[in-house]
Amino acid sequence: MDWAKYTDEGWYGNGAIRAHLFGRWYVPGDFNPAVAAPVWPFLEWALFFFTGVTPQAARGLAITAFFLNLCLGYLLLRTSGSRWMALLALTLLVTNPFLYCFSRLAILEPCLTTFTLAAMNLAVRLPRWRRPVLAAACIGLLFAVMMLTKTTAIFLLPALAWAMVAPLAKTKKLGIQCVLAAGTAFAASYAAWMALVIHGGFLEDYKYFFFINQYERPTGLLWPFISLWWSFHGGLWIDRILIPLAGVLVVGALACFRSFHGLFLDPVFGASLLAAAGYILFMTYQDHPQPRYFAVVAVFCFFLIAQLTEALAARAAEGAGWRVAGWGTIGLVAVAACANGARTLDYAAHPEYTWVNAAAGLTRYIDAHPNGNRLLLSVSGDEITLLTHLPALCDDFGTMELPDKLGRYQPGWYASWNDLDPGALADLHTHYSIEQAASFPAFDDRERNVLILFKLRPLPGGKVRDEGDQDMTVELPEDSFDAPIE
Repeated sequence: MDWAKYTDEGWYGNGAIRAHLFGRWYVPGDFNPAVAAPVWPFLEWALFFFTGVTPQAARGLAITAFFLNLCLGYLLLRTSGSRWMALLALTLLVTNPFLYCFSRLAILEPCLTTFTLAAMNLAVRLPRWRRPVLAAACIGLLFAVMMLTKTTAIFLLPALAWAMVAPLAKTKKLGIQCVLAAGTAFAASYAAWMALVIHGGFLEDYKYFFFINQYERPTGLLWPFISLWWSFHGGLWIDRILIPLAGVLVVGALACFRSFHGLFLDPVFGASLLAAAGYILFMTYQDHPQPRYFAVVAVFCFFLIAQLTEALAARAAEGAGWRVAGWGTIGLVAVAACANGARTLDYAAHPEYTWVNAAAGLTRYIDAHPNGNRLLLSVSGDEITLLTHLPALCDDFGTMELPDKLGRYQPGWYASWNDLDPGALADLHTHYSIEQAASFPAFDDRERNVLILFKLRPLPGGKVRDEGDQDMTVELPEDSFDAPIE
């Protein structure tokens, strides 16, 4: 279960969604990620002028990014490899059911991959450009765009640096000039954005974006190794054959370094290896691997498989061992691609819309049973706004404490998944009593399969309770609900 399925599409596009539906992109005190990651909401904002605010448009933008990734990936691999190798990599990308799912969600990873591949294509061709220093400056600008798409792009910097430096290894002076040009362009463009953030008074929201992405880490000495194991293990979400195969091939190539040293010096192979490793390092540092993060890892792991398969095939004439390794790899890749293709086609043939139906049912209920302000409070509120245009606030994130947010915006409704969080309940009780109104089935995960809707009833006379007056993490006499408090 990935959070992106019920939150991220709305969260990271809420600036564009609000701007078109309600005439404002920024809601003071709420979660405003566009301050730190403006590229994706800007693209959605431009698109919505033509399509209106729909999940189909937002997800179509992500699918467009995926098809651009196929084109850019092919161009990247062809700089140092054969056509069949590049097409093999694309086959693995288009048949993989994991990527099929996560490239159809309006999340940040497909777009981040697009800008990364665009920058790498420029980087590996630096010696061919008539003005390589200018091309390097463009790479710096693209890296700033990557950072403003998703801040985890910083962990892709070593890969991009290798793609720049490796082709210029024999021309050190030009290499230094290109690195300086790229660094200057990045620093200037990112500084310009930060100046806009500070000038607009959004610095608190910018800092908050990083604050909420800091997860509590264990205190023992072994936690980095345990976290690293989980980050590697999470790769099995992508594929249970191809990802272990990628690991075996890389380790085998390292063990036979003399035979593969040219491949490791290759700008594309080295960049792909560093990109996959960099993102795994991010998940290890964060100690919080989420399935959607591996959408970036998958692309570069499939590039590695294709390149190593080509390298093994090229050595088939050198002995029986190389032939066995080469044909064995090709056989495993073919089996995985066929099995994955069948599963992907099954997904495409049997779509489910339980979440869309739940959001639509919730909105219809609210419209049929007026309760003061139509505003919804929910961790999935921005996602529901994308799906049904119901105005919403996030109860879990925001620069304003929830009791203060309740007092300022006075929502009429609250929705939660499966149960009531005691902390959220205590905050709600400062201004409201709650009444369970309806529930809507969604998803197939036992922790996220029922969306529960509550009416918020203001306390008599607009009274505000002090959380220290009584235990407000439990059901109070004025409440009416049977959802568990967990």
